[in-house]
Amino acid sequence: MSDAAPLPPSEETAQAAETPAAAERVRVKATLARLRIAGFKSFAEATNVEVLPGLTGIVGPNGCGKSNVVEALRWAMGETSARSLRGGEMEDVIFAGTANRPGRNICEVTLTLEDATGLAPPPFNVADELEIIRRIERGSGSSYRLNGKELRARDIQTMFADIGSGARASGMVSQGRVATLIQARPEDRRSVLEEAAGIAGLRARKHEAELKLRQAEQNLLRAEDLVGQLDVQRQALQKQARQANRYRNLSGLVRQAEAEWLSLLRARAQAALAHARAFQRLDQERRAVMASTNSALMAAQFDFANQELKLSRVRAKKLESDVALEKSRERYNRLTFYGLLALLLIAGLVVSGLIKALRAIRGSRNEVSRANLTLQATNAELERALAAKTRFLATTSHEIRTPLNGILGMTQVLLCDTSVTGAVRERVKTVHAAGTTMRALVDDILDVAKMETGGV
Repeated sequence: MSDAAPLPPSEETAQAAETPAAAERVRVKATLARLRIAGFKSFAEATNVEVLPGLTGIVGPNGCGKSNVVEALRWAMGETSARSLRGGEMEDVIFAGTANRPGRNICEVTLTLEDATGLAPPPFNVADELEIIRRIERGSGSSYRLNGKELRARDIQTMFADIGSGARASGMVSQGRVATLIQARPEDRRSVLEEAAGIAGLRARKHEAELKLRQAEQNLLRAEDLVGQLDVQRQALQKQARQANRYRNLSGLVRQAEAEWLSLLRARAQAALAHARAFQRLDQERRAVMASTNSALMAAQFDFANQELKLSRVRAKKLESDVALEKSRERYNRLTFYGLLALLLIAGLVVSGLIKALRAIRGSRNEVSRANLTLQATNAELERALAAKTRFLATTSHEIRTPLNGILGMTQVLLCDTSVTGAVRERVKTVHAAGTTMRALVDDILDVAKMETGGV
């Protein structure tokens, strides 16, 4: 056409680049060798139509099903319009039955192509013979198979378009088709010329590529929207992470203060237990000394009683021997001397026992005095430790309260801000409540420390 506008340089380059591929696809050919129809419209039983070299014709009266053969061929090539097949819906192509034969639920048309090397998509591009089957079942839809493997309808349609054929190709001339081509619009005539030139498959692939590109653009826009949403969520999560780090740091300080406070309480309890054990040990030693002293006193009393008994016996003998006093004076003097000596020995033993008891009591008193001195020194050390603990808790509470007050002030400002709503406001409320609880806990710890050291 002489009045056509020149192509831009980019389109000329693309057309020049596609020329070898188009030429290669034009060279791809295939020959229809066989048509098998089973259950399609008036073909209740399977029928094979052999397409021999040369001209093959089907002759018969009106209504015998000649048009059904062409429609079966178009249907197997990928026809999707039930209206063009003289039906209301696609399941109408299934044999509906007659008065003498029941209807069928399955319809199947098989095309056998020869010399079709390079026509089919991989891995069937090396096959010389192709078997294309379209099958439809009531309530299940239709499916396509190529050499036994299921394919999409678009793949079958593109394959026939590559050889300038198809369900709606210009080579399929039916009643009124010539008049339609004469009265067709330029766009429709262009499609006929493209089929004759063998580039209909390229146009179909171009259309499919444009659809995929449009889908990719939509996916890209959605991905950008998702990136924006995720960035907002990331900022919120970063803020929450900072708040969580602050909370974790403050919780660690609180746990450390509690651990130190409990360690001081444990040390104080251990010191009190040691003092109690020392007092118990001193009491046991005192009881042991008292028991030994009582035993010594009882032994001395027993010895004294024995001596009194002996003395009474001696006196009785003296009364009995008053008559012979003169005769036994020497004997009497000797017995008296021995008695006095025994008394002196007994008295010496009693006095030595008492002295030992007094020394033991005095030693116990000295040990008690030393234990009291040790207790006083321990109490002084405990007072110093409590004072150091109070100073540490005061400093630590001040260090904790300063950032805690900052956090509470920040959360109070956020709660006053009406733009903060939803889950963010709930999290801010949670952080504010946790900060208030931690501040009350710090005040309680400081009050307890002041009460332990005698402060107000």
